Amino acid sequence: MKAVKTLIAVAVTALASTAALADINIGVSLSLTGPGSGLGIPMQNQFKLFPASIAGEKVNLIILDDATDPGKGAANARRFVTEDKVDMIIGSSITAVAAAMSDIATEAGTVQLTGSPVGLPPGKDKWVFRLPQSNTVMGHAVVEHMKKQGIKTIGFLGYTDAYGEQWLKEVTPLLDQAGIKIIATERFARTDTSATPQALKITSANPDAVLIVASGSGAAMPHMAMIDRGYKGKIYQTHAAATQDLMRVGGKAVEGAFVVSGPAVIAEQLPDSHPSKKVAVDFVQKYEKAYGANSRNQFAGHSYDAQIVLEKVVPVALKKGKPGTPEFRAALRDGMETMGRTIFSHGVMNWTATDHWGYTNETGVMLKVVDGKFKVE
Repeated sequence: MKAVKTLIAVAVTALASTAALADINIGVSLSLTGPGSGLGIPMQNQFKLFPASIAGEKVNLIILDDATDPGKGAANARRFVTEDKVDMIIGSSITAVAAAMSDIATEAGTVQLTGSPVGLPPGKDKWVFRLPQSNTVMGHAVVEHMKKQGIKTIGFLGYTDAYGEQWLKEVTPLLDQAGIKIIATERFARTDTSATPQALKITSANPDAVLIVASGSGAAMPHMAMIDRGYKGKIYQTHAAATQDLMRVGGKAVEGAFVVSGPAVIAEQLPDSHPSKKVAVDFVQKYEKAYGANSRNQFAGHSYDAQIVLEKVVPVALKKGKPGTPEFRAALRDGMETMGRTIFSHGVMNWTATDHWGYTNETGVMLKVVDGKFKVE
């Protein structure tokens, strides 16, 4: 598999030198091709802006394409820990791929910082931390908004994979507590080019609203199918759809859609009192200076937040071990569990030994698509 490598502030030939052995090496597996490329490419773009060094140590990012394939993601992770001897793994941008990588990271005693809200059984995430918000946290914002809209019934239209399953599992209890009933449940694959049969079934059930669980540009297709079938109710999208691709592909069909998001996407619209405003604005300004106006992206924000994590925990970890050693890797994990309240572009993070999600219920921001742009509700 062809590797896409970013070697920051170090010549390729220097990797074989003695000095390079002390560098901080980070393996990054992203979906740069395949259905998940709309999420992986923005993360890669932000990583191109990554600093050359942290706490005086050179940083090497080794970026590989997992092609939105769990098997390739696992192969990338295996390479990172056996060949590249990385100090940390970042990725993947797709939930199913990140899940396939997790056992390898745990086996190697290497922190995996995921770019997707991967769910793992209790005790299986000792080495896994999430940059995105949990589906429960984001589901809380969605359900609270539905309550205010007077919604009593919904249809669920989501991916057949881990992302769809996790959303259904985590949002159902929240809906039950709010007295909102799921009266139609339909699934589709990431690779599907049509969701017309599913849209017909949901439209026939006539729920007050539909929750679409999909990501990037792929979230537009089922949304358009619902509109094409004449559905007139409210349509909600998850935080994986909080990208410009939703409007670029969906056009007028997605006007009026409600999308839950982290605060980074709408940085300037945040009140001055919001703890993430300063950091989120910094992310947006730097990203759009590099990639153009309105290029901001929720997943690029996760890469920005990864830098915040490393800048906070690396100085602490260096006191306990040198890069390339098990001691340093363990110190990175311990540092993340004890770093305390930390402001991200996507909210306030506070990982602990028992909580590797970290965000609170105040994190989710409800947006509405108005004239092809996101507006805070």
